[in-house]
Amino acid sequence: MNRKKIKKQFVKFLLRWPMLLMLAKHNPTIIAITGSVGKTSTKEAIYAVLKKRFSVWRSLKNYNTELGIPLAVFGLTITNYSVFSWLGVFIKMMARLIRFSNYPDFLVLELGIDKPGDMAYLLKLVRPEIAVVTAISDIPVHVQFFSGPRDVAREKMRLVKALPPLGVAVLNHDDSAIMEEADKVRAKILSFGFSKEAEVRTDTFEMFGPGPDAGITFKLEHKGSFVPVRLKNVFGKSNVYTALAAAAVGLTLGMNLVEISEAFSEYISPPGRLRLLPGIKNSWILDDTYNASPVAVAAALEVMKNMESKRDIIVLGDMKELGEYSEKAHLAVGDLIFGSIKEIWTVGDSARLIGEQAVRKGFDRKNVYNFEKSEEVGRQLQDHIKSGDLILIKGSQSLRMEKIVEEIMAEPQKAKELLVRQEPSWTRK
Repeated sequence: MNRKKIKKQFVKFLLRWPMLLMLAKHNPTIIAITGSVGKTSTKEAIYAVLKKRFSVWRSLKNYNTELGIPLAVFGLTITNYSVFSWLGVFIKMMARLIRFSNYPDFLVLELGIDKPGDMAYLLKLVRPEIAVVTAISDIPVHVQFFSGPRDVAREKMRLVKALPPLGVAVLNHDDSAIMEEADKVRAKILSFGFSKEAEVRTDTFEMFGPGPDAGITFKLEHKGSFVPVRLKNVFGKSNVYTALAAAAVGLTLGMNLVEISEAFSEYISPPGRLRLLPGIKNSWILDDTYNASPVAVAAALEVMKNMESKRDIIVLGDMKELGEYSEKAHLAVGDLIFGSIKEIWTVGDSARLIGEQAVRKGFDRKNVYNFEKSEEVGRQLQDHIKSGDLILIKGSQSLRMEKIVEEIMAEPQKAKELLVRQEPSWTRK
């Protein structure tokens, strides 16, 4: 075992026991979220709904692993990952364990996995009573560590299979990989989606933008009752699923549809998740730089396709951790290019395939630009932007695509507030 692994094992041991004692002392109801996409957005939406009535915490940042979850339980963050810093965290944990009395009634956590066995370990740390599974695509992230997509689904579904009989599994009814495993769940199931069979559902949604009032509206339905919902600066079908999942959790805890609809006025999409930002030269930026997977890229392109603009530009980086599916997935994105897209900018060797496939489909080669690193893009892109342009920027986290956004946003002084910040290597996307 190398030094890095020894350090990680030491830190895991250091953090585990204060966390278990804290949970045993205060016994909050734990709501856990997993899935291939949408975990953080769903966590934030659930938090926005529940805080209208309840005392609730949610995990900060992307703290969804064996190291991050203990931090989330104590409401702590860390910026320096040396052993001494972790010892400092341990001391803070012990102090809060002894002194903290005003612990929340509900704790909303993400549970991330990237290899077999991860979920089983996380379930030794926390015992959720409510579990949400957002979506598991045909080519999910981290598939390179599994034999195939169905193995990823089974690993993630361990969460809901571990629920107690009186627990509640909130499941995406429209995702076949999720529903194929649903018959093995002991807990009550509350489904959400666009399907007529979903219990918390909607038929359709409208999207407005770009502009200061941009966002989506839809009718939220449950047991024959309807309420209108408006989400500001939130876009796409994926975010309707996010809201439906959050509404299902609220209904599970006795909230009514009117309360839930009002609570969504407080929901703010996390940085880098299809946020609309003003760009230079009176342009608009769709900042979707947090991460990238095939289903998320397709969703972002669909949002762009349905927005009004004079001209569309896409800046796409590699989709990482796809294993043997990588080439196929990047070529498939090239097939999705639509008419209003006038320029394609790619970052990374795999993303280059997107432009090449688009050219094979008839796209003008002179309007395809390829780069190795995101740092090379921003300044050159500035010269191409015109008033009324809509620029989509998306790529896997390791490419730091938010650096491109910072170069072309109208208010770069707000970058720290509005853009994705680099996550530590021990978080899972």
